[in-house]
Amino acid sequence: MSDEQFTTIAARHIEDFGKHLRQQGYAEGTIKHYGHSCRHFVTWLDQHDIPLDAVDEELIERFAVHSCACPGYFVQKARRNAQYLASIRRFVRHLAAIGAIPEMVCGKQGDDRLHPFRDWLSRHRGASERTILGHLHMVTKLLPQLGDDPACYDAALINRVILQNLESASRVSVQQMCGSLRMYLRYLAASGTCSPALVGAVPRIPRWRLATLPRYILSDDVERVIASCDPATPRGLRDRAILLLLARLALRGGDVANLHLEDIDWDNGLIRVAGKTKHAVALPLPQDAGDALLAYIERARPIVTSTKVFIRSIAPFVPFASSSPISIIVRDALQRAGVDNANLRGAYLLRHSAATHMLRSGATLDAVGAVLRHRSPETTAIYAKVDTTMLAHVVQPWIGGASC
Repeated sequence: MSDEQFTTIAARHIEDFGKHLRQQGYAEGTIKHYGHSCRHFVTWLDQHDIPLDAVDEELIERFAVHSCACPGYFVQKARRNAQYLASIRRFVRHLAAIGAIPEMVCGKQGDDRLHPFRDWLSRHRGASERTILGHLHMVTKLLPQLGDDPACYDAALINRVILQNLESASRVSVQQMCGSLRMYLRYLAASGTCSPALVGAVPRIPRWRLATLPRYILSDDVERVIASCDPATPRGLRDRAILLLLARLALRGGDVANLHLEDIDWDNGLIRVAGKTKHAVALPLPQDAGDALLAYIERARPIVTSTKVFIRSIAPFVPFASSSPISIIVRDALQRAGVDNANLRGAYLLRHSAATHMLRSGATLDAVGAVLRHRSPETTAIYAKVDTTMLAHVVQPWIGGASC
């Protein structure tokens, strides 16, 4: 194929891709961005005499780090950023969907060695999809250091791998890494490929229970955050419904992101959520939260095949993949409302605020724990530390007779 023929075919594919995006409701600015990315990619393919049907993940990675003098192509540390590469991969998936390239080359497959680990986590540990993805992500990073043969693992290797990752990780990241590594070793021990004693070789990072105060904002600030949403726009209707569910029912971000239409019992005013477990519970749906939810579903929710309640307000109109967008919605609402006195700026801030307000209004710890769906009373006990009125009655006088 001549260079002119390649350019003509590639331009036609890019034009068809733009039409496809336009049909899905993408903004013209977004389509223009996709066009720039795709033209850059096919130009690079043409310069290296690479046909379209040879595109695979390895080629996309080569493109990501190639030396390029073109201005404005989102280079970070000698590599195209994730959003830029996501545009390229979406274009490649489109080419595969229309039969321009083989389906098998489109997308990056996970490590085959971890597929049984995923199944084990789901079947034998009852882990949620989010927890499974977190373990898989962490173990994938550690596998090159651990090696391919679990029979060769020993305590010295485990210790060496952990030390290699300490310098570039925070305390929370190290806790997650050790937890995922411990879980992977349990799986290997259960399958008989390594010694069960290795599980004890993974150190436990200190994490003192009840050592911190729950972060919260006052009720007036919560109402300002909710009122910051513009109900005249589809996004405002959606965000207001989300914020009310978080503030009134103390839901987690994952509860909201995974809420389905069939989980809402309109006749009885109930809403079913599963939380971190697979056991769903029914919670009463407050009037204002129910009204906001109904307004969003009837007037602003895009018509999609998914049964999830909350959908992206701009194309692509797909459900939230995780709880991260819920936290971003809370963060943006805090900024609009001018609430800047909270260190925690995600979905958990409204959950903590709801629990704190309940306790200060006279609710018992048992009642707060029931709403928060805590399995252990010890988990709820941390909220007793923010009830200053109650603590004032039980505090002991300073034994020295004077303050420090």
